[in-house]
Amino acid sequence: MFSTVLVANRGEIAVRVIRTLRGVGTRSVAVYSDADVDARHVRDADVAVRIGPAAAAESYLSAARLVEAALATGADAVHPGYGFLAENAAFARACAAAGLVFVGPPPEAIEAMGDKIRAKQTVEAAGVPVVPGRHTPGLTDDDLVAAAAEIGYPVLLKPSAGGGGKGMRQVTDPAALPEAIASARREARVSFGDDALLVERFVARPRHIEIQLLADAHGNVVHLGERECSLQRRHQKVVEEAPSVLLDAATRSRMGAAAVETARAVGYVGAGTVEFIVSADRPADFFFMEMNTRLQVEHPVTELVTGLDLVEWQLRVAAGEPLSFAQSDVRLDGHAVEARVYAEDPARGFLPSAGRVLALHEPVMPHVRVDSGLRTGTVVGTDYDPMLAKVIAWAPDRASALTRLDAALAETVVLGVRTNVEFLRALCVDPDVVAGDLDTGLIGRRVGELVHDDVPPDVPAAAALARLAELEPVGPVVDPFDLPGGWRVGAPAWASWFLRIDGGEPIEVRARGRAAAAEIAVGSATPQPARVECGDGVLRTSYGGEIRRYSYAVDGDAVWLGRDGRTWVVRSRERAAAAGREAAGLAGPVTSPMPGTVTVVRVAVGDEVVAGQPLVVVEAMKMEHTVAAPVDGVVSEVLVQSGQQVAMDAPLAVVTPS
Repeated sequence: MFSTVLVANRGEIAVRVIRTLRGVGTRSVAVYSDADVDARHVRDADVAVRIGPAAAAESYLSAARLVEAALATGADAVHPGYGFLAENAAFARACAAAGLVFVGPPPEAIEAMGDKIRAKQTVEAAGVPVVPGRHTPGLTDDDLVAAAAEIGYPVLLKPSAGGGGKGMRQVTDPAALPEAIASARREARVSFGDDALLVERFVARPRHIEIQLLADAHGNVVHLGERECSLQRRHQKVVEEAPSVLLDAATRSRMGAAAVETARAVGYVGAGTVEFIVSADRPADFFFMEMNTRLQVEHPVTELVTGLDLVEWQLRVAAGEPLSFAQSDVRLDGHAVEARVYAEDPARGFLPSAGRVLALHEPVMPHVRVDSGLRTGTVVGTDYDPMLAKVIAWAPDRASALTRLDAALAETVVLGVRTNVEFLRALCVDPDVVAGDLDTGLIGRRVGELVHDDVPPDVPAAAALARLAELEPVGPVVDPFDLPGGWRVGAPAWASWFLRIDGGEPIEVRARGRAAAAEIAVGSATPQPARVECGDGVLRTSYGGEIRRYSYAVDGDAVWLGRDGRTWVVRSRERAAAAGREAAGLAGPVTSPMPGTVTVVRVAVGDEVVAGQPLVVVEAMKMEHTVAAPVDGVVSEVLVQSGQQVAMDAPLAVVTPS
């Protein structure tokens, strides 16, 4: 095939593409920004080239720098991964102009399907059904308002360019439409450089079904079955599976044929995905949503049930090889489910999180695959998408695949950055998910049941035991005055900590004795015998007769604990209490719920506001979050301006309560 391929991407997809390149004996070239100088994909590649600063526009989105890096390293092809420039026709043409093979479809196919408006018009002409709506170019705000009234609420606003749920807004109330349009345009501009929108009917109880395609340059097009991607939050996929429990053989065949016709209509070559929306109440009816002219995040589930390496086939097709199999040769074996591990905090409305990975354990189990860009020490910032890794499980049947995925997630540990692993485990055992009764609104309706904020009593005890072990002197001879809490005649003294766990109320925890034989009192509870062993990032505790094993890491005044897919951050009272007062907005600053960039400031000093009124919009990882007034009052200070970078819990404004 090719001697050298440059991977024009980062994170887990770059690692995954490099893995296949190594398997077929092709030299790999990684690119990196200043934010990724020590990233895993950089270390995994045969060669790595710096392409610019952290800002994506000056690095991963710079076609000129990517082409320059490919030529400088002797690459003869470029694999774009997904995201960034993967669906950019200008980048594909720039590669061709430089004598490089673009591992993807022709630029004309990217243009035809990359613009959702043009895509709908193209597939309509080919006889493929589309969702009712208004999808003509250049729709103004007034046009969108008029179209929504004509279609009928609820409606869905979608950027014409791009995907991944960025810029999508579901609107049920006409009064909310103008602000939704403005917000969708802003997010579309940031994510795709294009704020054109379309509007379509929101399908009741929608299920998201997509068909994987492979097409070669010799006229052969096959589909590899479907994937169900209905478990979403904020229109972004969380869990995907193959095949779908919704489709019967006849519907699968019809949908696959429609996807093949879509590909033929634009002269498609390479791996691509046609996405359909299906009503859970009428599964025989399906509507075209869009075509992704690239590899999909969820491609591993198709690989596990078909036995095909889609990246290898992308390379073979790009090298001019014909497909070696026909549609009749495609077989789906068993069931595969994938869970996306995001840097986000489900308990705080899935807000993006950031930090440095202090400890990492990824599952190694039969029939479990992990596609990950993580390693210990990785710094997760807000410059890029929050997806960190994917955990994928295969089994002969769906129930076993879900069980295996849950077990793999229980073995997944990421300390130092908030993740959604616990939430993913809750999805795996949710009764509706297990029954296959899915739709894209399930998570939104049930989030309160799927997100848990309870703290088991053994957690503060474990945090105190970790501190006890950390402070205990080491050596064959120990001066009793060096023990935590000091020494007293007749009995050891109590050492006391005020701990705040995950932003909850401070808890007093007292400990006395040695780490190997101590007593722990949590709050007003009776002291319990306890002991702890520490080593290699593992904390083994015994408290109240129960033995627990935690992963743990210490970062300043914070102790990170992980067990069974759950993570807790334990901090000292003094620091956490101050943050708590700010977050509550009680005569203090209103703070940013995440690190990011201020995009809009909606108030000025002296403005009277009511509780819930928008104050500031913060954007991070291509997602917007509106920070609202916590109480009725007057804006006494505005502490930020548009374009300013802010840290998590940074003060944005001060509202003095009425």
